[in-house]
Amino acid sequence: MAPTRARTDASALAVQLGLAMTRLRSRLRLEQASVTTGQTMSQLSVLGRIADSGPITASALAQAEHVRAQSIAETVATLKKQGLVEANPDPTDGRKSLLSVTAAGRRLVDSIVDLRGAWLARAIEQDVTADEREVLAHAAEILSRVADCRLEPASDEAWRV
Repeated sequence: MAPTRARTDASALAVQLGLAMTRLRSRLRLEQASVTTGQTMSQLSVLGRIADSGPITASALAQAEHVRAQSIAETVATLKKQGLVEANPDPTDGRKSLLSVTAAGRRLVDSIVDLRGAWLARAIEQDVTADEREVLAHAAEILSRVADCRLEPASDEAWRV
């Protein structure tokens, strides 16, 4: 099916994409719910980001997660208490600390990735054609780029639907 103008208009596409991502995230949470880890989704997101990014400062982590530094501080404190994250002095700037996952944190991240990945892989195998898989691979790259995009604040009029 060829994209229509309505489906490719940026504001309409933004709404469609937001809804689809919300539904997929909810489904991934549901599939993960069979295993209780004791962490909130925010904590798991931060833990995953630290695991993926390697040693990272709290301010860089807050920026990457699109949250306030205070929120990151609370989340990191909890993850430290649980033995999932550790902080070490930054060798290039002694005023800063670098956050990294512990072995226990890595095991938790890997188990969650396996749970989510297993369901999603089965769903893709069942419902997505080979051609659509190529589209999904390209879409994943685009979504990552959009997630990392830095924009100036838009005027109130810019994105009214």
